[in-house]
Amino acid sequence: MIELKDIAYVRSGSADLAAAVRFAVEIVGLELVEQTAGVAYLRADHRHHCLAFVEGDSGVISSGFVLADEHALAAAEDELRQAGVKVVRGTAAGARSRRVRDYLTFEDPFGNLVDLVIDQVTLPGPVRLGRTAGITEFGHLCLDAPDVREAYTFWSSLFNVRVSDWIGDRACLMRFDPVHHKLAVFQGDRPGLCHMNFQVESIDDVMRSWHFLDEHGVEIELGPGRHPQSTAIFLYFKGPEGLTYEYSYGVRRITDEAAWQPRYFDPEQPDAIDLWRGPTRRPTTQPQIQGISE
Repeated sequence: MIELKDIAYVRSGSADLAAAVRFAVEIVGLELVEQTAGVAYLRADHRHHCLAFVEGDSGVISSGFVLADEHALAAAEDELRQAGVKVVRGTAAGARSRRVRDYLTFEDPFGNLVDLVIDQVTLPGPVRLGRTAGITEFGHLCLDAPDVREAYTFWSSLFNVRVSDWIGDRACLMRFDPVHHKLAVFQGDRPGLCHMNFQVESIDDVMRSWHFLDEHGVEIELGPGRHPQSTAIFLYFKGPEGLTYEYSYGVRRITDEAAWQPRYFDPEQPDAIDLWRGPTRRPTTQPQIQGISE
């Protein structure tokens, strides 16, 4: 069993690097840590970066998860290969670009590219957010797959992933620590990144950002609302080149594993996505760029 310790980052290709960085800093509120050789690194918490824009074609390049050490990475490579999963071991240049000591990239059965990394660089200094958005941490990421049941079978058979809740056959919300979900899979026709989430300090931060985004002409995709599954108050909004961001506050933590039973929510019910019964629509997915790269 491959034991995920945390989420690491999203790497996203950008045809207009300057516009992507400007939005991430001035609108989302992330800190631009550094920009070099066509890559811009953006920070939300202790991680060197949670989002890297790589100059080139638009689309998600890979999503990263943290493993414990080099032994766990080697074991993960063996286990994935034995399961028939396409795996490419990382290069020294790729590790430097990701700000990790070592990594591998695998392709899930649906075409999503995922990095498993060890020793992601930590920055000890305070985060200097681009604006006062109240961001406290990189919260979770969400991938697309045509069949969320098959996706759960893949993740749960190879990784320490447990389902927290189902939203029909449209979404599977999964955890590998007490947070209700750090990985989700939404139903989608092709691979891609449905959204990346940032936790904020309070409901006031969510509401202030709602007005801020509206004043700046940013497209609100969903919310403000409250998810009945995670109890989180949410706000989804669309960035450049189809990258969807989410703010949320108050996510559920599952501390009694033995007592928790996954629940099934009917997506056709008016409060299955939003307890406040606001208008709901599916967030925009940034398509996966095909082909494993450094």
